[in-house]
Amino acid sequence: MTTRTRAWAALFPGQGSQKVGMGRALWERHAEARDVFARADEALGEPLSRLCFEGPEQDLRLTRNTQPALLTTSIAAWEVLRSRVPTAPVCAAGHSLGEYSALVAAGVLSFEDAVRAVRLRGEAMQEAVPVGRGAMA
Repeated sequence: MTTRTRAWAALFPGQGSQKVGMGRALWERHAEARDVFARADEALGEPLSRLCFEGPEQDLRLTRNTQPALLTTSIAAWEVLRSRVPTAPVCAAGHSLGEYSALVAAGVLSFEDAVRAVRLRGEAMQEAVPVGRGAMA
């Protein structure tokens, strides 16, 4: 009897999927997730994990925080999945901000470089469009 491996793909979300509490269940249950959140806190020099888990929501919604928070949560989930699935995905893709998570998952960009880059990206976007102005239709 032969074992057949199914092909699968990894798809990462973009901005807009954030919410207070995201990643907390992963952090509580999986060492891989705890490691990713600790690495984000270290790379940014601040407790991003606390903002993800406890809020406040108005701070999490700031683009400068939302982007590294989503990347970190996505990569925490990725690392947990990677430790449990024996085959690699045939591709990794992301919607907008999720492209950075896909680059990390593909090994093109280090997590630490990505989390710092999306912090800068978020700051630039927040400066270009002040809070409460502009939206996608």
